[in-house]
Amino acid sequence: MTVLTHMKLANPNIDIAQKQLDAYNAQNLDAMMAFYAPDVVVSGLNGAPTETSRAALRARYEKAFAQYPQNKAELVNRIAVGGTVADHEHVVRVPGGETFDVIAIYTFQDGLISRVDFAK
Repeated sequence: MTVLTHMKLANPNIDIAQKQLDAYNAQNLDAMMAFYAPDVVVSGLNGAPTETSRAALRARYEKAFAQYPQNKAELVNRIAVGGTVADHEHVVRVPGGETFDVIAIYTFQDGLISRVDFAK
């Protein structure tokens, strides 16, 4: 019997999650929003939704990027299973300033992010 100890499987959602993170770090809202479904739902983990559309999510990040123009998220770890990608990110609002860690759990449908649950 052969046991596979390591096997990398192609998952297109990994590439989408990375491109979305790259657009976030560039604060390119048009590019970032292209990865989200029009009816995307965003919430804190196990919480009520905070945004329920791409337009609402865009407004959230317009405000955040205006407030924190040097904001960046560093990918610490990524796990992907089927239609779910979970990213552990270290966020730096201002160099030398506020930082925090977050887990972003992305759910994909039809090649777009349909839901995001954040755990802080």
